[in-house]
Amino acid sequence: MTHRQLKVGYFTLAGMNTLATSYYFNYLFFFLRDHFGFGNRGNLGVTALHGFIYVFAAWQCGKFAARCGRVLSLKIGFLGLALIMIGGGLFHGLAAQLVLLASYSVVLLLTWPALEALVSEGETQAGVQEMVGIYNCTWAGAASLAYFTGGKLYDAFGLGAVYWLPAGIFFAQFILLLWLEKHHRVIATTRAAAPAETEHVIEKTAQDQPLPPQAFLKMAWLANPFAYIAINTLIAVMPGVSDKLGLTPTQAGLFCSVWFFGRFGAFALLWKWRGWHYRFRWLLTAFFLLIASLAAILLSPVLWLVVVAQVFFGLATGLIYYSSLFYSMDVGEASSEHGGLHEAFIGAGIFLGPATGALAMTLAPRSPDMCAWAVSGLLTLGLGGLVWLRQASLKRGS
Repeated sequence: MTHRQLKVGYFTLAGMNTLATSYYFNYLFFFLRDHFGFGNRGNLGVTALHGFIYVFAAWQCGKFAARCGRVLSLKIGFLGLALIMIGGGLFHGLAAQLVLLASYSVVLLLTWPALEALVSEGETQAGVQEMVGIYNCTWAGAASLAYFTGGKLYDAFGLGAVYWLPAGIFFAQFILLLWLEKHHRVIATTRAAAPAETEHVIEKTAQDQPLPPQAFLKMAWLANPFAYIAINTLIAVMPGVSDKLGLTPTQAGLFCSVWFFGRFGAFALLWKWRGWHYRFRWLLTAFFLLIASLAAILLSPVLWLVVVAQVFFGLATGLIYYSSLFYSMDVGEASSEHGGLHEAFIGAGIFLGPATGALAMTLAPRSPDMCAWAVSGLLTLGLGGLVWLRQASLKRGS
């Protein structure tokens, strides 16, 4: 097996991981609605719990992968996730569901930082950018497929689509990893004996900007959690959105997966087109679109407007996420521990958005749109922080 063929194996693991986690987490909220009567506030609270645990798990699991080995981290992660899904299929009580979600929130982070590091391992600077472009398109495409087909699977199989299907995928990942591990050892030894790469050089475009490259990294790190504030608020209330629009889970999968495909399209474009690198206006435009499109999706009672808004929501979240990864690579470096930090920032967004929405609905229970307004307000604060950070960087540079 060659180095490139091994990378195909890692991309396969990333795609499978996305399918399994998406079938579970995205349609868990429909399951909680149908079996325990959860509305938007309940689902937002569950997501906030997931995000709170995610922050600390990401940081520590990234360190574990760096210290004990990425392959070992993946082994424990895939097998652990399979067992958690089996537990969900066997124990149906609400307390069991919440305990399993908390366990999932920890064990999941044994996989993503390790996968992110493995796809970049042994690559040149240009190779890292190429691998991350493929990686982004792989998981985003799998996420689109999972949401698109998940509604139909949920209608057909119920609990089986939420737990048993992901359990099978996680176990298949574990088996595939055992096969890849043998080749990983041989190739890692060969690559280690190769001549060292030349010194890392930041992209030339950065030299033509009034801001230093580190400022773009900080702005992207600030923006990405806010993208996940919007994303996880939307995922948690999607059963409520579909109810308002009169959609079944199957129809929700068809019409509410549009933003996933929009994000996939953004990743494919940004991977090959580099005109957005080190240009603040693109990040600023994406943030504006993020706020406007989320508000339109949550507040509009018209299906066609919700669908159109999702296109812009996908493009906005795609550019913000890609910015965070690209500047981390171009200004910083890729590793399991850095991947854990990247995931910890994501976890902060997963917690803050749903927690804000749940709190707003608790304080104003008779105002069903309070979640949308509160989260939009939080995103507006983030936009202000982004502009302030740019201005502060300009002043320091002048």
